[in-house]
Amino acid sequence: MTQPEQLYDNPLIARYASAEMSELWGPQRKFSTWRRLWVALAEAEAELGLPITAEQIAELRANVDRIDFAAAERYERRLRHDVMAHVHAYGDACPTARPIIHLGATSCYVTDNTDLLLLREAFTLVRNRVVAVLAQLAAFARRHRDLACLAFTHMQPAQPTTIGKRACLWAYDLVLDLAEIEHRLESIQALGSKGTTGTQASFLELFGGDHAKVRRLEQLICEKIGFARSYPVTGQTYPRKIDSQALAVLSGIAQSAHKMATDLRLLQHRKEVEEPFEKDQVGSSAMAYKRNPMRSERMCSLARFVISLESSPAMTAATQWLERTLDDSANRRLVIPQAFLAIDAVLILYQNIASGLVVYPRVLAKNLEAELPFMATENILMGAVAAGGDRQDLHERIRRHSQAAAAMVKQEGAPNDLLDRLAADPAFAGVDLDATLDPRQYIGRAAEQVDEFLAEVLEPILAKYPSEATGAAEVRV
Repeated sequence: MTQPEQLYDNPLIARYASAEMSELWGPQRKFSTWRRLWVALAEAEAELGLPITAEQIAELRANVDRIDFAAAERYERRLRHDVMAHVHAYGDACPTARPIIHLGATSCYVTDNTDLLLLREAFTLVRNRVVAVLAQLAAFARRHRDLACLAFTHMQPAQPTTIGKRACLWAYDLVLDLAEIEHRLESIQALGSKGTTGTQASFLELFGGDHAKVRRLEQLICEKIGFARSYPVTGQTYPRKIDSQALAVLSGIAQSAHKMATDLRLLQHRKEVEEPFEKDQVGSSAMAYKRNPMRSERMCSLARFVISLESSPAMTAATQWLERTLDDSANRRLVIPQAFLAIDAVLILYQNIASGLVVYPRVLAKNLEAELPFMATENILMGAVAAGGDRQDLHERIRRHSQAAAAMVKQEGAPNDLLDRLAADPAFAGVDLDATLDPRQYIGRAAEQVDEFLAEVLEPILAKYPSEATGAAEVRV
């Protein structure tokens, strides 16, 4: 017999995702939900006059979570049909109710309504994790609202910003993602009781052609399983556009996380900001001094996986023939749970990193000082003109001195001596050159933008989800 350790073990479950998300997509939750749906169907049908007894319904309820998985597996090997396998296994546990289980329904009644319930719950877990990350980024941005640092455009030094403002850029990406999550949560509906091709023909037959009862049946089922409404028209399944839209949201979160983690890896390379590094953590098996950005690298790796999954539900939605085909099934079993598991792992890492970011102000100041003389030249030019100089002559002098200083930096590895060169030029004698090197002159409204963003955008979100904002995250491996 094959031993468990000889079989492939999904690392999303074994190493990365939370137990909560893993259990959500596990067999017990899935098949117990199928049974709850069969209970809801039987209850609704009984309420509308079909001959289903209270004893049968009580028997169904009593066995919702008592699933004989081995029996279901034996049935499926013989029947080659997962829903019928579980109908039989449920019937074995509920002999009195056996004749009315799944009455009038098609397989998608249980499979698709379950998937929609799980989608809704999974998005709620993801939303909570996004809010928890935002809480950490908000605290970090507030602490470093006015800590000046070199900014970059085209990965080249540019006008300074602040560490707090950069954190707000990361946070705002997630704010946009949160709005998409909320929209999806508000728009997810039930499949309801649509029948084999979406026409509800079997239920119309059950209720002797009474259209009002068929409509009421669907309404009752929605209420019993926690939905306010169902999709108004479907084929056999709920629209596979829903899956495509869901994965687009997860891909968007992954994009935001990948961007932040990439930024941090660049900043750690510059020794300006680092991710957490534990006391006994090993950075490299060979180079003992290394402090590799393991968490950020893992974030990028998992985020890339989620982004890559987005295309599968899109292709599935595009290729569902007429009222349905079954080529969606195996793909959806893989893609949807794994996308949620992976984004769960990404956000656990993100929260862990954001809660323990380490900033090195002296390195920030040193790196800024190396580039600031070039950025100060416009202010120096204006000051020299105000002192009576000729603007065009001064511009040419600054250009020559800047080129010479840059050549020394690049060719000789020397410090940036531009200010020394300008100080030695009589044309700039009337300018307080030292005053031009105050970084606060060049960060614009960065600190004020942090304050405004926190007050107007993040604080309302954190107030809306107070318990989620204080959630904890543990990096498992």
